[in-house]
Amino acid sequence: MTDADRSPEKIHYICQTYVETKAGRNGQTGLKIAKQFEYSTASEATSRAEREALSEDCAGADAYMVTEDPTSGEVGDPSFLVRLGNVPEVADF
Repeated sequence: MTDADRSPEKIHYICQTYVETKAGRNGQTGLKIAKQFEYSTASEATSRAEREALSEDCAGADAYMVTEDPTSGEVGDPSFLVRLGNVPEVADF
């Protein structure tokens, strides 16, 4: 039996990028998710976020991990590894 078979939780490492949206009637710009990438390690997700944040069309990037209960499908709150550039408030996530 492997460690993965014994573990009741599955960990997902995500890099998520954002682009700015055009100003609405209130004159404020917003953010929307542009891309999401899943990796097998925290360092891979963090490295991708760092590279994506340097892109001219990227407003910001997050690298985070979430834990999933495979029996129920429930996913926990994100645990951020790095937040770069213009990213949403954690409460908006």
